[in-house]
Amino acid sequence: MASNYFYKDVLPLTAMVAMEFTNVGVSVLFKAATQKGLSFYVFIAYSYVVSTLVLLLPLPFFFKRSRGLPPLNVSLIFRIFLLGVLGVVAQLFGYKGLEYTTPTLASALANLIPAFTFILAIFFRMENIIIRRKSSQAKILGSTVSILGALVVVLYKGPMIISSPTTKPLHTIVSPINLTTQSNWIIGGSLLVIEFLIIPIWYIVQTNVIKQYPSEIIVVFLYNLCGALVSVPVCLLLEPNLSAWKINPDIELISVIYSGIFCTGLSSLVHTWGLHVKGPLYISMFKPLSIAIAACMSAIFLGDALYFGTVVGAVVISIGFYAVLWGKSKEELNDDFDTNKVPDSYNAKTPLLKG
Repeated sequence: MASNYFYKDVLPLTAMVAMEFTNVGVSVLFKAATQKGLSFYVFIAYSYVVSTLVLLLPLPFFFKRSRGLPPLNVSLIFRIFLLGVLGVVAQLFGYKGLEYTTPTLASALANLIPAFTFILAIFFRMENIIIRRKSSQAKILGSTVSILGALVVVLYKGPMIISSPTTKPLHTIVSPINLTTQSNWIIGGSLLVIEFLIIPIWYIVQTNVIKQYPSEIIVVFLYNLCGALVSVPVCLLLEPNLSAWKINPDIELISVIYSGIFCTGLSSLVHTWGLHVKGPLYISMFKPLSIAIAACMSAIFLGDALYFGTVVGAVVISIGFYAVLWGKSKEELNDDFDTNKVPDSYNAKTPLLKG
């Protein structure tokens, strides 16, 4: 009983909190590395290469255990390749937006993902809307509130409420972009919004792939391989200066290795495992946590200030975020009882509904 509780409750909780720290850590390291001169095109390409090589090591073991899986047909390979393309495009927009802004802003806007996922799911007929139901009303209202919160974050910077704790922040040493200008803040925020619109499309395609080929590590490896095959030539075209591809053995090398191992590789695997054990609602619950983590890490390690508009917008987005989650959980619970089934909340896949 104790081991079952540990696997279904303690381990997922610990893993999801750790992944939020990991993903914010990537943003902070990336920001520090680019301020030292690292091209974000180089960062993306090398991250995919590192992740692919790391995932390649345990792959033969999983292939031996996966003999009962269906064959990798042309249609499935195409969709995995599409995952690679979407992943690279999302990172191109995201890291460019991060150059203009801060990890705190990126973490705040990341809470748009559930709202965008809900809207796209309606478009692809993966979600049903019944206006008279409170669950549907909550999802619609929550999505609208999240988008309004994002507009606040992007368009309103506001007064500084927490100044840099360092006397000489990194971005005053080498800063290719002046973060104090409102125009750069808006451009960067808009690029991040585009990234978080592409990610739900990636989720939809990934869900379809996993249903047809239920082996997480093989799919994640093939996705990273396709990402490397796409990102290397594309980033070489966008960054033709070959000297920029030389990685200095300092924060630049650390950020690339960290991103490849812990973000592009490990984070994808852990979140896929978490979806199977606890369900998507549980995984999404931890997104607002990244805002506080990013604010603290950015202030300590980057010397970034925290602005009033970011805090207000993050609160508004989080309210909308949890409204969507409440609506989704309410809908699933009602659907289960309407069909006289045992709710999924009584098994390991969606324990969030246990209360």
